[in-house]
Amino acid sequence: MDIYLFSICVLICLAVCDLIVGVVNDAVNFLNSSIGSRVAPRHVIMIIASLGMLAGVTFSSGMMEVARKGIFHPKYFVMPELITIFLAVMLTDIILLDVFNTFGLPTSTTVSIVFELLGAAVAVSLIKIYNAGDGLLSLADYINTGKALAIISGILLSIVIAFCSGAVIQFIARTVFTFDYRKRLKRFGGVWAGLSLAAITYFILIKGAKGASFLTPESVGWIKTHAWTIMAVGFGFFGVMFQLLAVYSKIDILKPIVLVGTFALAMAFAGNDLVNFIGVPLAGLNAYDIASASRDPLRVTMEALQRPIQSNTFLLLIAGTIMVVTLWVSRKARTVSATELGLGRQEEGVERFGSSALSRNIVRLSHTMFSLANRLTPVPVRRAISRRLDSGAYSCAVSKDGEIPSFDLLRASVNLFVASAVVSFATSLKLPLSTTYVTFMVSMGTSLSDQAWGRESAVYRVNGVLTVISGWFLTALVAFSVSLLFALVIYYFKLAAILGLLVLLITLVWHSYRLHSKRAKEQRAVEVLRLEKTDDAETAVHASFEQTGHFLKEVGDSLALCFEAAFSEDRHRLRDATTWTDKIQKWANIIISNTFETLFLLRSDSVDNTQQYAKTMRFIQGIAESHRDMIKRSYVHFENCHEGFSEDQKEELRRIKTYLTRLLWNTSIMLTKRKKVDYDYVDNQKRRLEDLVNEFDKNQIKRIQDAESKTRLSILFYGLLENSVKIAEQTEDLLDIFRESFTVK
Repeated sequence: MDIYLFSICVLICLAVCDLIVGVVNDAVNFLNSSIGSRVAPRHVIMIIASLGMLAGVTFSSGMMEVARKGIFHPKYFVMPELITIFLAVMLTDIILLDVFNTFGLPTSTTVSIVFELLGAAVAVSLIKIYNAGDGLLSLADYINTGKALAIISGILLSIVIAFCSGAVIQFIARTVFTFDYRKRLKRFGGVWAGLSLAAITYFILIKGAKGASFLTPESVGWIKTHAWTIMAVGFGFFGVMFQLLAVYSKIDILKPIVLVGTFALAMAFAGNDLVNFIGVPLAGLNAYDIASASRDPLRVTMEALQRPIQSNTFLLLIAGTIMVVTLWVSRKARTVSATELGLGRQEEGVERFGSSALSRNIVRLSHTMFSLANRLTPVPVRRAISRRLDSGAYSCAVSKDGEIPSFDLLRASVNLFVASAVVSFATSLKLPLSTTYVTFMVSMGTSLSDQAWGRESAVYRVNGVLTVISGWFLTALVAFSVSLLFALVIYYFKLAAILGLLVLLITLVWHSYRLHSKRAKEQRAVEVLRLEKTDDAETAVHASFEQTGHFLKEVGDSLALCFEAAFSEDRHRLRDATTWTDKIQKWANIIISNTFETLFLLRSDSVDNTQQYAKTMRFIQGIAESHRDMIKRSYVHFENCHEGFSEDQKEELRRIKTYLTRLLWNTSIMLTKRKKVDYDYVDNQKRRLEDLVNEFDKNQIKRIQDAESKTRLSILFYGLLENSVKIAEQTEDLLDIFRESFTVK
C-alpha cells in the first residue's frame, strides 16, 4: 500500500499544479470583456473576479461526479487501477494545458479532463479485457460511451450556436444603440440593462443552485420551477432602476452590467470548473480511503464511488485561494487573454496570425454572400442600416489607467449577456458544453457584427479563429492519446514509470516556461514600438522618432551577430539570425503603421511639411529589406556548405561591420535619448564606409582575377558590401528628416 499512498501524495501535488495551469487558461472566460472594454482599472476588475471565484467555491457542482463515474463504471475497477487512471489523467492535463498557455491559445479544461479520463480508462479496460480473455465488445461494460458522444456533439453545437447568437444579438444591439450609444442609453438603457442583468442573474442561479451547499433540494427545485418568474421580476426591477440611473444621473449604466457579468462568470468558473482540477485527485483519495477500510484493499471493487459524496468546503476554499493568487501573479494568463482581445479588437493594427488558404476562401465566400444580400436589400433599408452601423462614431478613448480599450462597453455587455444566456439555456436542458468555447465564440460573433473584421484584417482574424478552434479538437485527440499511453506505462512499470513521468513533466514545464519568457520578451520589445493613443501631433512625431531609434538599434545588433556568425561559419547562429528578420520586418510594419497615424494627426499641416514624414516609410522598409537580404544570403551560403571567407575578406568585412553598426547604434541613441543630432558625424561615418566599400571592391576584383575567391563567395561578399551601403544611406536619410525635430535636453 506504500506505493499507493505515495501516489495519493503525488496526486495532491499535481492538483495544485493543475489548478495553476487551469486558471491561467480559463481566466480568459471571465476577464476579457472587462479588460477588453477597460470598464475599470485592472486591479478593480481583478478584485471583482477574485470575489466571484471565492463565492463560487461554495458550489460543488460540475465534474466531481464525472471524475468518479461519469466516463467509466467504477464497479468494474479496483483501487490500484483507478490510481493508475487518475495519475495518467493529471500528468497529461498539466502538460497539455501548460503547452496551450505557453502559446496563448484558450482551450477547454472540461473537454481535456473528460478525454483524459476516457483515454486512461480505455487503456486500463483493454488490459483487463485482454487478461480476462473477453472480446472488445465488452469495452462498453467499462466505458460510458454515451457521455463521450454527448460531449463531442455539445462541442460542435456550442461553437455554432454561440457564434451565431453573438453575431445576431450584437447586430440588433448595435442597430438600436449605434456606436454613439451613450445618448441613446437614456431612452433604451433600462430595457437593455433589464434583459442583461436578468439573464446574468438567472445564469448565476441555474449554474450554482444545483451545487450550492447552503441550498436545500426543495429550494433548488423551486428555483428551476419558477425560472421565468425570476427572470420577469429581475427584468422589471433592474429595468426600472437602471432607466432611472440613465436619465437622472451621469452613471454609465453599462459599467455595472459588465462588472456584474464578470463576477457571475468568475463565480461560475470556480463552481463548475474548479473540480476539473481537483475532482480527479479527490476521487483518488476517496478510492484509497474505501480500499483502506476493506479487508482486501487491492481487490475490493469501487462501487462506493457511485454514491454521491459531499465536497469538503475547506479543501474547496484552499483551492479557491490558490486560483485567486494565480490569477493575480500569472503572466501566462495575460498571454491567453491577449489572443482573444487581439482577434476581437475594433481597430486595425499588427495581427498576430497570418493568413491561410482556408481563411482566404472563407473571407471571399463571405464577401460574395454579403454582396448578394446587399443587392437584394432595398436601398432605403440598406442606407438606414448603414447609418446605424457607421463605425466612424466609434470612440476609443484612453482609459484612466493609460491603456486603450479593444472594444466599447456595449459590445462587452453583449458578450456577457449572450454567454450567460447560452450557457444557462444549455444547462437547463442538461446539454454538455464548454464555457470556454461559448465565451470565445460569442466574442468572435460580436466582433464580426461590429465590423472589427474589415477587409484589412479579416483573413488574419479568421485564420486566428480557425487556429484556436483546431486547437480545441487537438485538445481532445491529444488528451485521449497521451493519457492512454501514460496509463499503459504506469500500469506495467509502476513506481519507475511514475518517477520517470514526473521528471518528464518537470522538464517540459521548465522548457515551456523558458519559451514563454522568450516570447514575452519579444512581445514587450514590440510593444515599445506601438504608438500610444494621442491626439497631439507633436507627441506622435516625437514618439515615432523614438521608436525608429529602437528599430535601428535592433538592426545593428542583428547585423553584428550576422557578421560574426559568417566569419566563424556558425550555421546555428545564422539560423537564429534568420528568425530576427521576421521580427525586424514586423517592427518596420508597426513603425509604418504609426507613421500613418501621425500623418493623420498632421492633416492640418501643408503637404510639403508632412511629405518628409511620409518618406520615412520608404527608408525604414528599405533598411528592413537590406537587413533581410544580408542575413538570408549568409545563411543560405553556409547552410549549403560553401567556402568561407579568407582572412583578408574577414578583416575587410570587420571594418565594414564596425562602421555600419557604430552608425546605427549612434543614430539610435540620438533618436531614443532625444539628443541633439550630430549630423556631421553620421555623414562622415557614411562617407568613410563608402570609401572603404570602393577600396574593398577593388581588392575583391583582384582576388577574383587571381582565382583566390570562388564565384558564390564573391556574390556573398558583394551582397554584404552593397547592402551595408544601402542601410547607411537610408539611415542618413532618416536622420536628415528627424534632425530638425529635436532640441538639446
